[in-house]
Amino acid sequence: MMNRQTAIFGGGCFWCLDAVFREVAGVLKVDCGYSGGALEAPDYHAVCGGQTGHAEVVRIVFDAEVVDYRQLLEIFFVIHDPTSRNRQGNDVGTQYRSVIFVLDEGQRACAEALIGELEADAVHTDPIVTEVLDAPHFWPAEPYHQDYFSHHALQPYCRFVVAPKLERFRRHFPTRQRAS
Repeated sequence: MMNRQTAIFGGGCFWCLDAVFREVAGVLKVDCGYSGGALEAPDYHAVCGGQTGHAEVVRIVFDAEVVDYRQLLEIFFVIHDPTSRNRQGNDVGTQYRSVIFVLDEGQRACAEALIGELEADAVHTDPIVTEVLDAPHFWPAEPYHQDYFSHHALQPYCRFVVAPKLERFRRHFPTRQRAS
């Protein structure tokens, strides 16, 4: 029996997270979008302007019988830099912040516990700045952002930014990959 749950993560450009989580066994659906800002129904242009307060995020629907929330969080913390405030590499701005939007207290406890473990184990030399916040409204991004990498894999941004994150996922989580 399927145990359908939802997670919302932001960690830089949503194209990167989208590409990785689409390859995770047990993930049923991934949507790129915007959360955490003040503007109703934002679009990409407004969010990239940095004035709306939204983060680029992915909403992940998953079968918790196959992959659980903690496992998704572990992947999330490997594929992006949780110590970099409002940026990932050359992508700079609050829309690129590291954030976990939790849907219930169980998700909050899980996220905070994992962050505590990563800090205690000194996995990163700098402090983790990932925010753990109650999930606000999720606004889907424009259709051309959905599954962007599979349609534009040869584009320079995809080759030099998205593809290395996919490779990091594949290297660190070989048993979490969806069967081909």
